Amino acid sequence: MRVAFHTLGCKVNQYETEAMKESFKRRGHSVVDENDYADAYVINTCTVTNLADRKSRQYIRRAKRVNPTGLVAVTGCYAQIKPEEVSAIEGVDIVVGTNEKHNLIDYVEDFIYDRNNSKEVVGATSCHVLSYDEMHEYQSDGVVTSMESRTRAYIKIQEGCNRFCSYCIIPFARGPVRSRQLKEILKEAEILVSKGFKEIILTGINTALYGEDLGYDGISKLIGEINNLPGDFRIRLSSLEPTVIDEEYVKKLFGYDKLCHHLHLSIQSGSDKILARMNRRYDREKYLSIVETLRRFDPLYGISTDIICGFPGECEEDFMDSVDIVRETGFCKVHVFRYSKRTGTKAASMEDQVDGKTSQERSERLTKVVGTAEREFFKRNIGTQGRVLIEEKDGEFVRGYTGNYIRVYLPMEFEDKLGCFVNVMLTEIYKDGMKGESYE
Repeated sequence: MRVAFHTLGCKVNQYETEAMKESFKRRGHSVVDENDYADAYVINTCTVTNLADRKSRQYIRRAKRVNPTGLVAVTGCYAQIKPEEVSAIEGVDIVVGTNEKHNLIDYVEDFIYDRNNSKEVVGATSCHVLSYDEMHEYQSDGVVTSMESRTRAYIKIQEGCNRFCSYCIIPFARGPVRSRQLKEILKEAEILVSKGFKEIILTGINTALYGEDLGYDGISKLIGEINNLPGDFRIRLSSLEPTVIDEEYVKKLFGYDKLCHHLHLSIQSGSDKILARMNRRYDREKYLSIVETLRRFDPLYGISTDIICGFPGECEEDFMDSVDIVRETGFCKVHVFRYSKRTGTKAASMEDQVDGKTSQERSERLTKVVGTAEREFFKRNIGTQGRVLIEEKDGEFVRGYTGNYIRVYLPMEFEDKLGCFVNVMLTEIYKDGMKGESYE
C-alpha cells in the first residue's frame, strides 16, 4: 500500500507523523509524497485557530482530488474536537482522535480489507475518538528512529495539558497530562544521536509539566539523563511555561553543558489584566524576573515568545504593555498572533470581544516593533563567537542556528559541513538573522 501524509500545526504533530510513517513502513507499506498518487492519505490536523480548521478541510479535499478512490484518514486535534464535522466532509473514510494515533495503521488496514473483501459497499465513516476522561495513559508510538531533517530530531516527551488557559482549546484536544517513560525517551535519543542527529529537541503539549504524573520533580531529571549520553550533540527545549521557572531552576539549566542557551517562554500579553483573564498564572513582574535571572547567567541568552493581539477586553493601554515588554526584554524571536475565538473556551463567551479591524491593526503595529527588537538582539551578538549547526543550503549560503537561536548565514565554503557544527564569529545582521565567518 502506498501512503501519503500531510501535517498541519505544531512540532508535536510533526513528530507524531514521523511515528505513524514508521509504523506503516514496519508493516511493509511505502510512504510517498503528499502530492503523489496514493492508496491512502493521512491528514494530521490542527485546530488551534479557525484558519487551522479551514486549512485542514482544504487538504482533506485536495487528497481526494489526487486519487478519488483513495482512502482518506483524518487524525489530529481538529478530528478530536469536531469528529462529527470532520466525518461529514465528503470523502473522509476514517476519523482518529489524538489518543488513538498509535492505532491508525490498524484502522486503515482493516478498512481497506473490508472494502476489498466485502460484497457490500463500505460507505459509513469509521470514527475512533476517545473523550477527555478516557485519556488516562501516555500512548506510545514506539521509538522513532528517523526524521525528515538530517540534523535536528524532535522527541515527544509528554502529552496533554491541565492549565486551561481561557483562550486555548488544546487541553480539550489533547487531554490531561501524561508523561512518556524516561527509559523510552533515552532509548530514542540514543538511537537518533547514533544516526548522526546533532540537535535533540524535547517537545510536548506542555513540556514544563513533564514527569508530574510520574513523581519526578520537573523536566530537569530527563534533561540530565540525556545530557549524560555520549556524543557531540546539543539539547533544545521547544518551550517552557514561565510558571515553573525560578532562580534554582535556572541554575539547574545552566548545569547541563549540552543544553542550548535558549528558551521559548510564551508570555502572550504584557498586561497583568489580560494575563489574569487568560488564566496564565503569572504576571508581568514574574516574567521579567525570569528574564533577568537568565540574562544574569548569560547576557546573550536567547528568549523567544508568543504574543496575542486583540484578546477580549484588551484596550490600547493593555496593548502598549505588550509593546513595552517586547522593547524591554530583547527577545530573539517573537511570534505575533491575532486572537482567534474558539468555541468551547472561556474566552469565547467573554462579552468584550475586540473587533477584527482593531486586532489586525495592533498585530501590524506590534510586528514592526518586534522587527526592531530582534535586530537589536542581533546587534548585541556582533563580534561574538559560537557554534552553528549547519542545516541546509539557501541560495549562495548555507545556514543554521546558534545555541541561542540566531539563524546564521555562512558562505558556500562551508557546504561540506552540512549536518555538522562549525565555530563561527557573527559579523553583521542579514535578512532574518546574521552572517558569520570561521574563526578557527
